[in-house]
Amino acid sequence: MHPVINEVDEALSSLLRQEALLNSDVEVVLDAPTRDWASRRTAPTVNMYLYDLREDSSRRMNGRIRIPDADGKVTGYRKPPRTFRLAYLVTAWTQRPEDEHRLLTALLGCFIRHEVIPPEMLPGALRRQGYPIGLQVAQPPPDNRKVPDVWSSLGGDLKPSLDVVATMPVDLDLMIEAARAVDRPLRIRPTGYNTMPDLDEAARDGRMPVAAATEPDPGEASEGSRPREEEVAL
Repeated sequence: MHPVINEVDEALSSLLRQEALLNSDVEVVLDAPTRDWASRRTAPTVNMYLYDLREDSSRRMNGRIRIPDADGKVTGYRKPPRTFRLAYLVTAWTQRPEDEHRLLTALLGCFIRHEVIPPEMLPGALRRQGYPIGLQVAQPPPDNRKVPDVWSSLGGDLKPSLDVVATMPVDLDLMIEAARAVDRPLRIRPTGYNTMPDLDEAARDGRMPVAAATEPDPGEASEGSRPREEEVAL
């Protein structure tokens, strides 16, 4: 599965509409909250701007995960998922600061009730892959991701905001096929004879007559039938 950022957007928007903004006419948008955008806004709005996306290297795992078939046999291996952090700048926009603060209170209460996005609100690929999408709200961002710098880049005025981080595991579309299991006993077949076979073994295998291996040459006297040289000299 490839990263599906748009589905995280959709899941967060659904969470806010069904809990924090239920029965209200407040819009949820993903636009960059620039000064020009703010001047064109006419209705109460929650802006959920994705301003940072990076891998959470502290959660990267080594090794591989087994992939079994229906019978439980391992058919392949895949790499562990990679985890990414999506940081959203969540702001409330109304005509009065008091109303914005009330709206931020409702948003904060919604986010802190959930450590993960409810599974029933996950669409499409996020639901199929089965990993929880974690949520963090109002945590100090890293030093290289400061909110005032974001507002400066947008060219807008600094406003109260919630820093919401969604943690998204992503499966890699990489599978290594497993070698076939050995289901037959090992068999060894000889390809030739030794250049100097053992005579007894060769006789038993029928490769030479037994007599050739056991009987002496009749024309050759045994050592015991011939007189020794020193006895003849006497």
